Amino acid sequence: MAPRVSRTIDAHVHLWNRATDPQPWIEPATMAVIDRDFSAADLRVMLADTGVDQAVVVQSSNSAGETARLLQLAVDDDAIAGVVGWLDLTGDVREQLDRIPERLRRTLVGVRHLVHIDPDENWLESAEVHRGLTALGEANLSFDLVVRWWQLESAARTAARHPELTFVLDHLGGVPDDADDLSRWEEGLRALAAHGNVSAKLSGVSAFIGGESGVGLGLVIDAAFGAFGALRLMYGSDWPLSQLGAGVLAWRGYVQDVLASVSADDRDAILGANAARLYRLDPR
Repeated sequence: MAPRVSRTIDAHVHLWNRATDPQPWIEPATMAVIDRDFSAADLRVMLADTGVDQAVVVQSSNSAGETARLLQLAVDDDAIAGVVGWLDLTGDVREQLDRIPERLRRTLVGVRHLVHIDPDENWLESAEVHRGLTALGEANLSFDLVVRWWQLESAARTAARHPELTFVLDHLGGVPDDADDLSRWEEGLRALAAHGNVSAKLSGVSAFIGGESGVGLGLVIDAAFGAFGALRLMYGSDWPLSQLGAGVLAWRGYVQDVLASVSADDRDAILGANAARLYRLDPR
């Protein structure tokens, strides 16, 4: 059995309380398994089940209120290593950060915007957003890229304009479930990974387990390792959304099998050290 890393971190989970933070994208008929609230207590159970110490909680809506509530949860619960929240990058980023109390601000490790569903197809490359991204870098925060595979070229151009900013690609850029599009996805992935300030999460692809989509998960993982290498990849469960696919336990097991063939140092990096470094997580 491989030795256990000193601190395992799930780099991508979500928590929501729909009374305060509605999630209208959840379709009860097709998403019944996640059609409920998910609390910090639920997170602790999931982490125990998967043998992981802590998690980075990522925003689910472009909402300052949701971010404030997630930051408070992180202060109250050591299972949460940090929060990737939301700020209006088209506004005054410094002023928004100054409004966050210091005791909450220290748990904010990055920012994300739902680029993949933004009605403005050019949002990521707008002048206002570029000013906001510059301010993020000055504040020592990262930016999570949640994009579709056809937006990877835009993401690469953005990363090139901000070499001082750490970018984290969520869910490997939205892998297409059509094998005919896979080569275009891989080309976009490599173009983005060519920028050394970009890392990626092994997350959001648990639905490919079993090969029902027609795209082999092994090819996807090989492409991710080939593009980013072990020192720029992080394990992420995408829980509870992973329950819509094979489930968090199946995904954790799959990743464990993949990492059985890499060095101990690379395994430790992917399962925790990279997240701690890239998100600048405090030991807690």
